[in-house]
Amino acid sequence: MTTLSRLPDPGPAEASATARTHGPRPGSWLARGLLAAGALAVLALLALVVLLLAAHQTAWAAGVLAALCVAVLIHTLPGLYAWRYVLPGLLAVAVFIVLPMAYTLAISFSNYSAAHLLSFERATQVLLARHDSDGSGLDFALHRQGPRLQLRLQDDEGRAFDTPAFDAPSPSALSPLADPLAQPPMQPLPLQAVAADARPPLSAPLDPRALVELLPLLATLELQAADGHRYRLTSLHRFADHRPRYTLQADGRLQDQRDGSALRADHAAGVWRTAAGQALEPGFRSGVGWDNYRRIFSDERFLQPFVRVFVWTVSFAGLNTLLTFALGLVLAVAMNWDALPHRGWYRLGLFLPYAVPAFISIPIFRGLFNENLGEINAVLHALFGMRPGWFSDATLARSMVLIVNTWLGYPYMMILAMGLIKAIPEELYEASALAGAGPLTNFCRITLPLIARPIAPLLVASFAANFNNLTLIALLTDGAPDFLDTELPVGATDLLASYTYRMAFHDGGQNYALACAISSLVFLIVAGLAIVNLRLFGQDAARAR
Repeated sequence: MTTLSRLPDPGPAEASATARTHGPRPGSWLARGLLAAGALAVLALLALVVLLLAAHQTAWAAGVLAALCVAVLIHTLPGLYAWRYVLPGLLAVAVFIVLPMAYTLAISFSNYSAAHLLSFERATQVLLARHDSDGSGLDFALHRQGPRLQLRLQDDEGRAFDTPAFDAPSPSALSPLADPLAQPPMQPLPLQAVAADARPPLSAPLDPRALVELLPLLATLELQAADGHRYRLTSLHRFADHRPRYTLQADGRLQDQRDGSALRADHAAGVWRTAAGQALEPGFRSGVGWDNYRRIFSDERFLQPFVRVFVWTVSFAGLNTLLTFALGLVLAVAMNWDALPHRGWYRLGLFLPYAVPAFISIPIFRGLFNENLGEINAVLHALFGMRPGWFSDATLARSMVLIVNTWLGYPYMMILAMGLIKAIPEELYEASALAGAGPLTNFCRITLPLIARPIAPLLVASFAANFNNLTLIALLTDGAPDFLDTELPVGATDLLASYTYRMAFHDGGQNYALACAISSLVFLIVAGLAIVNLRLFGQDAARAR
């Protein structure tokens, strides 16, 4: 009979290695803490799923539940252990990149805007909730009959009406926070015409204070007269005629109660239309396919400003990248000059624009360039007798934007260039000096060629960052000066990012769908730049290896 010998206990080194490889040992305080944290996270996500289902967000609830199941499987199955290190990164990419981009794309294929905010069902409910009134009404008094209540009413012609007695709810059943005039009718009561002098005596009517306490109840009452008129509460002393303007038909259309005409839902435009074709508000969200993209390139109202803004955006990004690189490189070469005294102080001073946040620097520049009170115009007026219109002239405004962004961006390029220059062997400059070359020759033949290749990917990244520099335009010019020959509000200094922002949140009817379509195009442009960057410089790196 074969016996199994007992394996020796691992030493401290082996136990430590095992813990690093396979995680904390089961039963340790760390393992119990991680298990408890995981259980709480699972419960929290399950609660989120329940809340999403309660809010009728079935797709989001299914997505969260699927992600939770994947996470549980990865953390419980030993064969998927390696995925535990990849899962956080994948979740971050999904939450912060994939979902926002997918949501933006989804909106770009709809008509979502300030005029089409609601869903089809909600817009239909809003129309069904509209009522007409011919101005007639009934003054009322509320009386108690033991535990019950009764209304006594009188119309504008002096005729008297009573309602049957109805139950009074307990005070705890009435919500003082509810809007008393926005509650749906719950208890239709018939109006009974009576002779005023033949009414049986009742207790004294309730005072206004008691009526205020019963407002949530009174707001649910709907009174119906024998001629079909209906009345709803409009004040503490009056019920007014309250007839629905539209009714829902069996075929899904709405009928106008004024003239009996039918309304149809125009899903292509996202509105309900009358028989004469007039669109009713509010509109509703609907899918429009590629219409927003076609409008950008085919509708002259959108094409003309889009082309202008696109050309300026490319010019701004290219010029700013070139100017910041040129200025940063020149200053980096100067700071690496050994004969320059106090180089450390100069470096510190030149680095300060990069240390100050843009949210502080840009408003300061806006004040400096002020046409009437700014220090820059004050100096120019004192020296040359001129006050340029920095914010009213398109060329000057664009020049100002380039100047300010060059000031904000050159320290970054200077730091990069200083590091790359330090990596150039000194022997090259010594050999150049022996050959009688000067500083300009050294710069053109040695410094610039040797730093051009390693800094090129960063220049592409700088171009992409300036392509979407919304902060600069929003804080400095807000797109001004605006063009006067375009239907949509767009300015001479607007970039695609600021133009999209103005279209979505400020001007142009808050057209979120069209703004998302432009954002998707900007994303494709920037993504194309990133792909080119990775392909070109990835191949260069492979050749270097």
